[in-house]
Amino acid sequence: MKIGIGLPANIPGVSRDSVLEWARKADSGPFSSVGIIDRVVYPNWDPLVALAAAAAVTQRVRLMTTILIAPVRDATLLAKQAASIDVLAGGRLTLGLGVGRREDDYAAVSGRFDRRGRRFDEQLALMKRVWSGENPVDGAGPVGPEPIQSGGPELLIGAFAPAAIQRAGRWADGYLGGGGDPQAALAMYNTVVEEWENYSRDGSPRFVATNAFALGPDAADRGAAQYRHYNQFLGPEAADQAARRVLTTSEEICQVIHEFDQVGLDEMIFLPQVTDLDQVDRLAEIVG
Repeated sequence: MKIGIGLPANIPGVSRDSVLEWARKADSGPFSSVGIIDRVVYPNWDPLVALAAAAAVTQRVRLMTTILIAPVRDATLLAKQAASIDVLAGGRLTLGLGVGRREDDYAAVSGRFDRRGRRFDEQLALMKRVWSGENPVDGAGPVGPEPIQSGGPELLIGAFAPAAIQRAGRWADGYLGGGGDPQAALAMYNTVVEEWENYSRDGSPRFVATNAFALGPDAADRGAAQYRHYNQFLGPEAADQAARRVLTTSEEICQVIHEFDQVGLDEMIFLPQVTDLDQVDRLAEIVG
């Protein structure tokens, strides 16, 4: 099982130097990918801008959105931006997409929260056309650049609802789930596999998941507070539950790796909840 690490660009107040040095350290370490999550109404960095910066200071790791809220963006421009990053990174972009759960993210861009699933389906079809060199709409020419990866960047879809599971099986190269119970994640992945087979696709989808972490004697409380703040839109009780799921010891990290490896996970992305650069070294020492 591969192990990736998130960038701290979702943590309010993180510095430019910290994010770039974090990416450099991850690239020279044992990690397969660097990931970044997305929100609109939050003081995080834009994920695509952050990954473009990371592309400039890395050579090896894949660059992954975990996830990007697609329906709050224009599909043609999103396809163009993703292709541009894929070129900058030499074919290393993994585009994890989903619809998000916050109504205010949609309100901020005058989007329709109640149409997000339908809009996402339309976007996926259009983005695939853009990446294959077709005109996005009648009367417009092709939109470049051509991605390095044939057919477009590797595409993962975060999915829980039945419509999202079908979407992942039809369009994506893999399924991106959260942490929590490995057996529940496997059950969800298996439904994606069923949809994949219903569309008579070759091979099998990738199986990727994320977990939050904060390592070190003074990091646990700060990490829990950050994750609680990030998830406050869920309500106090759910935000507290999320905070308790932050992994804070090497034993917890190793247990999660073992349990998800047992269910066949392809890649786990550990998302940091504090900006201390030693988080990269601490996690690298554990995963080796």
